[in-house]
Formats: sequence, structure tokens, C-alpha cells
Amino acid sequence: MTVPLGGIPLADHAAVYAALDRAGFTEVWSSEVNGADAFTPLALAAAWTPRLRLGTAIAPVFTRGPGLLAMSAAALADAAPGRFALGIGASSPVLVRDWNAGEFTEPFRRTRDMLRFLKAALSGATVDEAYDTFTVRRFTLERPPAVPPPVLLAALRPGMLRLAAAEADGVILNWLAAGDVPQALGVLGERKPGFDVVARIFVCPTEDAAYARTLGRRLITSYLTVPAYAEFHRWLGRTEVFDPMWKAWAAGDRRGAGAAVPDEVVDALVLHGSPEHCRAETLRYAEAGVDVPVLALLPTPELATGGAAALLDVIGRLGGGERS
Repeated sequence: MTVPLGGIPLADHAAVYAALDRAGFTEVWSSEVNGADAFTPLALAAAWTPRLRLGTAIAPVFTRGPGLLAMSAAALADAAPGRFALGIGASSPVLVRDWNAGEFTEPFRRTRDMLRFLKAALSGATVDEAYDTFTVRRFTLERPPAVPPPVLLAALRPGMLRLAAAEADGVILNWLAAGDVPQALGVLGERKPGFDVVARIFVCPTEDAAYARTLGRRLITSYLTVPAYAEFHRWLGRTEVFDPMWKAWAAGDRRGAGAAVPDEVVDALVLHGSPEHCRAETLRYAEAGVDVPVLALLPTPELATGGAAALLDVIGRLGGGERS
């Protein structure tokens, strides 16, 4: 499950983590956009729920310096030995440039360089290296983790997918349908032992299809008009289906852009229906080759009116049963 869950203060997440654990969820993964940072929700989970595996999906490579990102990862790995995975990625110009006053330049090379630096630094090595996009002089972690965390790479297209396969410990996929998974795995080729394929999957557990599709269209037009995601879906073969949306969006017609997205595309990219139906659809990703399907729980009318009891019920039904 993606954490933290919306509408619940971080201070109240102990009950959320416990419910996820009871329901059969084995992992919690954070994201980092403009809500909580990537590490604080996982630090709380490390202390409150010692069985859950923890992961960032993702920590951006531009918004922290190399040393600070290594220290954040090392601290969490120290707090949860053997239970933490560090997912990194390029993020987007809006997050990096507009919100964090950084330069979003050469995202592929910056991500590659940060991956190489982190693998070295988290092993406890002293790093004294001039990379293509930054230089680090004699950095050594004062508290290197006893169990260095695996470093996973967010990837959308062949170049980054090949980099993940060659140098990372796993890959993180996002905004794809279950039927798209084989195309991504085909680029990865034969995977090394222990290599994890993680996918974030948007889930709106309501049987109000009109509500779910309206929300899904809003998300699709917000995300898949971003150049990196647009190119990803062109690569996946959706140029024809998304071209009307892209043209309307470029013309400033936000309403027209949403209306141009067919129902079947919304249904493939944003799972909705009963919690049991959403769970069954999520398992299609696992059947296609995803090792870690990570649900991103979207708001629903039922959750808005039902409060904590409705949330706990949905968590239990999505999880599929008690964990022993």
C-alpha cells in the first residue's frame, strides 16, 4: 500500500499500519510529491509495525544532494535492517524546478550518477568521484547500514529500463495497465537474482463507476500530459488513443482533454469496482510478472462518508484476509 493515506494525520497512522499488517499487506511504499516526504511515514512504520517491508517510490534524485540522500537512506536502513528498499527516480520539472528551485537537466545521467554513488556510499565505501553531473569529494557515511538497502530505479522507457536491469536492484513502474507489463519486462530481459519489479497501481474501490471514471480522467490528464509520461504511452502504443487528449490539453481545453479519454483506457489504468474486484484486477499485474504490486488508494464516496470504519473495512477486503 502507498502511504500515508489521505485524510489521516501521520500521528494516527499506527492504526493504519496495524490494519494493513492484519489484512495481509506485506509492504508499505511512500511517494514524494507535495505531501509528506518519502522517509518520515516509513520511519514511523519501521517503529510501529516491525513486520512490514518499507520502500520509497520514489525519492527524487534532484531535490537532495548525494550525501543527504545517502544519509536518509542509511538512517532508515539502520532503523529497519533488511526491511527497507530505496527507490529513486528523476521526478519531473514541476517538482524539481518549480517547487524546489532546482535545475532539471540531464535526468537520465543524473539518475545514473546518483544510482552509482548510492550503491557505493551505502556499502560503506569512501566516495571520491567526479561523475558526469556532480562531483563528490571524500564522502563516507558515519553510520553505514549493517544491511545496505537495495536501490531500485523508477523507469518508463527503454533507456532507463536497461539501466535498471544493468545496475540497479530492481525497477519501479508507474501508470501502466496490466497488459503493458510484458512490454516493460521484455526490455529488462533476464533478471538477476533478487531483482524486484515494483508497480504502483491506482485503485478506486467504489462501485460508482461514474465517480471513479471522473476521478480517473482527472488523474490521467494531470499525469499523462507530462512529457515523460506522454512519451511513455507513445512507446506503449497509445498515440492514437491519447492524441485527442494531448491536443486538447495543449490548446488549454482541460474539459475537452478529459472527455477525450475513453472509458476502457480509464478502466485499464485506474482500477475501480468493489474492493474484491480491485484485488482481483491487481493480481493480474502479479500474473504478468510484477513482484510487488503497490496499491495507491484513491478517495471514494464511501470512504468520505464512512470514516475510519469504512477505511478499515476496505483495507481488509483489499488485503484479502488475515495475515498469520
